[in-house]
Amino acid sequence: MITDPEILVLYYSQHGATKQMAQLVARGVEQVPGMRARLRTVPKVSATCEATAPGIPEQGAPYAELCDLEECIGLVMGSPTRFGNMPAAMKYFWDGTSSLWMKHALVDKPAALFTSSSSMHGGQESTLLSMMIPLLHHGMVIVGLPYSEPELATTAGGGTPYGASHLAGLGNDLPISESEKKLCLALGRRLAKTALKLAV
Repeated sequence: MITDPEILVLYYSQHGATKQMAQLVARGVEQVPGMRARLRTVPKVSATCEATAPGIPEQGAPYAELCDLEECIGLVMGSPTRFGNMPAAMKYFWDGTSSLWMKHALVDKPAALFTSSSSMHGGQESTLLSMMIPLLHHGMVIVGLPYSEPELATTAGGGTPYGASHLAGLGNDLPISESEKKLCLALGRRLAKTALKLAV
């Protein structure tokens, strides 16, 4: 039996909304008895070749390492929307996971996704789908949000069957709505429950 199983909540956030979503998802994970969340982020990608980020972020979650993916029994990944796609920082992180792919380290682990965008039709669903691509190549099992979550059918902001989402507004100043919060929590719970079943 797995002792202290953990779900990796991996995110990239520039204006703070995706970070808040990650914290909500992590809370949902930990609502499942016996489960813990491991919050990790990824550093920005610089256009200046010589620029380097500090090894440890000044604030927030530590930077993700490949061992985080190996040690956790499931993954919830979140990032903002960049023209309907995941941002370069998250893509860069996944581009460096070939060693895990070679040894099938993530095969059959469940994964879920969340995102934030500034406009209602700013590519939330295409971003979630783009984040699925490397996970499917790694053999992960994708978990979405079912319509049994009532907020999915009534939200006037974010929320998709592909994963949790948030409408941040053009000024990135809209707070996460109650419906969006509930869907983040639900996503964390569902992924954690699925991970426990698959890990048996």
